[in-house]
Amino acid sequence: MGLFDKIKKMFTKEEKEPRVEEKELEIKEELDDDEIEEVITKKEKHKKEDVKIYEKGLTKSRENFVSKLINLTNKYHKITEEYFEELEEILIMADIGVNTVMDFMDRLRKRVKHENIEDTEYLKELIVDELFIIYVNDEVIVNKINFSENKPTVILFVGVNGVGKTTTIAKLGDKMISEGKKVKMVAGDTFRAGATKQLEEWATRVGATFVGKEEGADPSSVIYDGLEEALNDGTDVVLIDTAGRLQNKANLMNELEKINRVIGKIIPDGPHETLLVIDATTGQNGISQAKAFKEITDITGIVLTKLDGTAKGGIVLAIKEQVGIPVKYIGLGERKEDLQTFDIEKYIYGLFKDMM
Repeated sequence: MGLFDKIKKMFTKEEKEPRVEEKELEIKEELDDDEIEEVITKKEKHKKEDVKIYEKGLTKSRENFVSKLINLTNKYHKITEEYFEELEEILIMADIGVNTVMDFMDRLRKRVKHENIEDTEYLKELIVDELFIIYVNDEVIVNKINFSENKPTVILFVGVNGVGKTTTIAKLGDKMISEGKKVKMVAGDTFRAGATKQLEEWATRVGATFVGKEEGADPSSVIYDGLEEALNDGTDVVLIDTAGRLQNKANLMNELEKINRVIGKIIPDGPHETLLVIDATTGQNGISQAKAFKEITDITGIVLTKLDGTAKGGIVLAIKEQVGIPVKYIGLGERKEDLQTFDIEKYIYGLFKDMM
């Protein structure tokens, strides 16, 4: 079974929603059958809700991208060179990226030739399969946060100003607090006017503790104080904001190196994650940011915000293929629950739902 059929059976209404396996659940031995059933039902409900968030959040991309694919299939019933050329243009316009599209088209042409495929209707399914293969690239995709066995887990957030870094910290903090974790937010962006106050307000709103200093203070000193406090008060997760200036890479690199040294002195294996926040609506400029930050610090994952605000959702595939860093979270709306752990199958379904 190809990925297209697999996802179609997983998520479409015509098929029964897959049952959550009990072996996937961490069920205590003392739970009775009714309690086990309740846990399973909640898991299934959350899964359905998450799928709906993907569907809604990718509406612009789906309507733009898939409608063009469907029109292309209606225009060409047989696979021709003209078909390939128009398909290539559609993929590039979806912000998948020129290099990624070139690799994809080479793979698709070879597969069409090898499997002697002529029907464009069947080719739609192969397109879904090959886009998935490009993202996975024979790797084990890790989309979960690397939580430390010893408290606290330290997560550093980097990215240029205006990408939604502070809001992302707030949403992720809220998500972790709802899971029973004690969260502390540290205002390491001491240069942007109002950044410290903004993070403090978010911390209060979601129920996290907060550490910050006056505007213009040394970011490393703020982070030092925050981590010392976290060690003493039993904090589970420390979320650290940083400045987003990319005009001078050398200065930013020096600043991040200093921050990493300070973290390493207090938390020897920290930071446990360095998440780069990118605004999806900036398109290929976002990929340029990812490449620039990758040069100056060790990025472990990407948070792609405002994906609901662009018709070019293919940037998810381009970032992974061109930068080699997994997308760990995507922003699909303004609500806190719209910050979703990235799931490639839900993404593919949300993008290609109208073809299934």
